[in-house]
Order: sequence, then C-alpha cells, then structure tokens
Amino acid sequence: MHLQASDVATAIGGILVGPDVVLQRVGIDSRSVVPGGELFVPVHGGRDGHDFIDAALAAGAAAYLTARAPQGGTAIVVPDTTMALDALARAVRSALPDRVIGITGSVGKTSAKDLVASVLGRAMSTSASLRSFNNELGVPLTLCNTPVGTEAVVVEMGMRGFGHIAHLCEIAQPTIGVVTSVELVHVELVHDLEGVARAKGELIEALPVDGTAILLADSAPVAAMAARTSARVLTFGRTGDVTATDVSVDDDLLASFTLHSPWGSTEVRLAVRGEHQVANALAAAAVGLVCDVGLDDVAAGLGEATLSPWRMELHRTSSGAVVLNDAYNAGPASMAAALRSLAQLPARRRVAVLGTMAELGVHAADAHAAIGALADELSLRLIAVDEPAYGGEGVPDLDAAEAALGVLGHGDAVLVKGSRVAGLERLAHRLIADD
Repeated sequence: MHLQASDVATAIGGILVGPDVVLQRVGIDSRSVVPGGELFVPVHGGRDGHDFIDAALAAGAAAYLTARAPQGGTAIVVPDTTMALDALARAVRSALPDRVIGITGSVGKTSAKDLVASVLGRAMSTSASLRSFNNELGVPLTLCNTPVGTEAVVVEMGMRGFGHIAHLCEIAQPTIGVVTSVELVHVELVHDLEGVARAKGELIEALPVDGTAILLADSAPVAAMAARTSARVLTFGRTGDVTATDVSVDDDLLASFTLHSPWGSTEVRLAVRGEHQVANALAAAAVGLVCDVGLDDVAAGLGEATLSPWRMELHRTSSGAVVLNDAYNAGPASMAAALRSLAQLPARRRVAVLGTMAELGVHAADAHAAIGALADELSLRLIAVDEPAYGGEGVPDLDAAEAALGVLGHGDAVLVKGSRVAGLERLAHRLIADD
C-alpha cells in the first residue's frame, strides 16, 4: 500500500483532519507501530483501541482512524473503525492483480499458505498472511499491507461460524481457492462435520467463473465442493490430479516423494516436517502450476519453504533428547498426525505431552478419548495436561508435566501439542532452554 491519507479518507468515506501524509502500512497494535507511514486502526478487542491512539502516535504512527474526536496529528474520522478497515482493504484489493489465493481448511491451512507463498515466490513477487492472520482483522490487514508491485497474494481464511468466510471473500475476492481438509474442528457454532463443510465451502462458492478451486480428493466433504462452483476444479491428494508416489520420511521427519501432475512429474524433498505435510505440499504445487510456475521452481519452492512458528519444530538438545514443538494449535486430525510423527522418530522412549483440544462442543469427550486410544495403540507414553478426557497420566499444569518427564537424554523424544488456550509452547521452550 502506498496512499495519501486524503485518498484513504475518500476510499473509506472518512473525514481527514490534519496534514495529508503518505501511508504505507496498517496496524492495530500500538506496541508494534513502525515509525514512518503507518496508519493505526483502533479496534475493539478486550479493550477499546481508541485508548491507545496517543501511544501509537508517540511510537511514530503517521495517522490514525477514529470514531471519536481527533486527538491531534493526522486523523481520519469514520463512524466505525472496523468497517473502515474493511473498506480500505477492498480499495487496496481493487488495485491488486487478479492472482489472489484464498486458503482454508480444518487443518493445514497455515502450512499450506506458507508452502504456497514459497512456491509462488520462486517466479513472482508474492505476499502472504503473517502467521495465522486469518480472521476479520487479519485478512484486511494482509491486503492493506501488501507491498507495491506484488504479483500474487496468499490469504489464509479461518472461520468460527456460517458466513464468516463468505465475508472474508467479499473483501479479498480470491481467484483461486484451496480447501485442505474438513474435520471436527471449531464445531461449537457449526454443530457437526456437515456444518464445517458448509462453512469452509463458502470460499469455493465465492470463486469467479474463470477462477480455480483446488480441492483435497481424499476427503469426501471437500471433493463434494466441486458442485458448488462454476470455476475450474483441480484435485490433489493420494488420488486426484496432483498426487505423490514413493513417499518416504527420514529420521528428521522430512518427507521426499515423486510429484505427478497434468504438467509433468518431478522429485520433491520437503523442508517441513511430517508425512502429513505431503498433502499440503501437493496443494501448494497445484497452486503454483495453475499460476504458471515451472515444475523445477515448484520443487525448489517446496524444498526451501519454512513454516510459521510452533508447527512441527524439531529441536535436538545437547543431552541428546528430541523435542517436537507442535504447540500452536490442535484438533483431532492434527493431533493424530502429530502422534504418528512422534511414533516415526527413532527413539527408545516416546512421550506425548498433550493439552486440551478446544472448541469441539459435544464431540469433545469422544475426540479426546480417541486420541488417548491412538497414543496407546502407537505405544506412546501420554501425559495429559489439565485434560482428563485423554486418559493416560493426568497432571494439573506445566510444572507438573515437566516434573513427570524427568531428566531427558539420548533416546528420548517428546511431542508437545495442544490448543492455543493450553499454552504448551511455554513447556516446549522450557525443555529446550533447560538443556
């Protein structure tokens, strides 16, 4: 973004008060303001962001939106700051090329986003959502902070209920849509698997006729979304248009395989961990190939991609233990994949330290019990942190979990995983730092 404050005011129907300045990026956190060209948008979260306008100005914000009386500096007065952020994102999107990739799915969407960005980045200027900026604030911020000259934008889209992704699509106007999976995740507001599919499929319904839907062939609910669009459909997975054969996983959980597609075949070695990442890599390859990235560049992009933090991060301590930090979030499918990855690590003792899987509604008890049963089937020791539904060894908190692990050394492998509310990344960092 590179706009005059007066142009921003016009685009969002606001009133400019103060000097007309150049704006190059947008932020909503006064603690993260970068001096020079930042527009601060106060939003309502736990507190009203208007209370932090002075702090944003002191940190170097060039201008701010406000639904209150201006507080000095350059202000753009609007009736509602969140709606104004949406309007600004729409204005920025209208100036972008028609190569906007929307990605959603119950699991894998952030990893797929990172892989897609790496593949496209081999052939064109590419911008992507930071970390998991995938909600009603993250998507507008992603668009508003797209650098000038960007040729492709990768937008992750999450959902909490019906209509959420449809709203994000109204803003981002994706021309390519990727659905990585449909699983029992975030079901409190959509009730069941059918509800998850209905909500996720809003992305596919939003695609233009000349767009492309990229769908996981291995999932019946995802594959069925083909009937919800007039766009071109390309599938990926164990079956489909873009597939993998000869999959192998090394001792560091890095997968290699042969990629097959309508554009030809090539050998791939991933730089991200876990056999379950092969499907995300195939989705990314499909996006790249649709966007005319050559096979060699697709393979290279997959081979140099890095994931957002706390996703299958493997650390080897000087004492010889392996800590697998996959603590960013958790649902039944991602938890099962992480347990299977732990079981593949060469070790004499494998321990899964698991926090709760949140937002499962009426399915919570059965889902946790199933994960506990899988851990037993895979001969993994399970330490359940403040979540008795897993079974296994229950402990009340992170201190107790660390004590239960005891001294770690050569031959020990520990998985740390749970939903964000569990905060298990703190335990992973302790295990690594205490080495």
